[in-house]
Amino acid sequence: MDNASYHNTLSPCSPPTPNCSKERIWNWLIENQIPCEANSLKAELVAVLKKIAPIPVYEVDEIAKRDGHEILRTPPYHPELQPIELCWGIVKSHIARNCDFTLSNLRSQLEDGFTKVDVSTCVKVIRKIKERADQFWNEDMNFDPSE
Repeated sequence: MDNASYHNTLSPCSPPTPNCSKERIWNWLIENQIPCEANSLKAELVAVLKKIAPIPVYEVDEIAKRDGHEILRTPPYHPELQPIELCWGIVKSHIARNCDFTLSNLRSQLEDGFTKVDVSTCVKVIRKIKERADQFWNEDMNFDPSE
């Protein structure tokens, strides 16, 4: 999963992040008996938070864990590491090849496009994503900043 903000809704039981409101950070610090002044600036509270807060817990992680899964987050701005992007590409390509610019045809072609993304397509897409991720890792391992 990419790190889009809408994928990262904090769980109610999560410690706050620096992006949370000043009030939420202050309340969490007080609840956890971490001394702070009521008139502290948010930046001051964030500095304390960064030193002591555990890793945030996101709702999507809790849902996945409850069903026996784990979320793997990819770096931002790398759609080539997102299987859903390749699947949407297949659907959109089908629609573009069969477009007559009517809404009724769009609905029909959308349904036909979805049938193109079957189990075998997903297996191929995931294999391709894994190969690309391995390529990134290999390039990173061979990177020499002194060159």
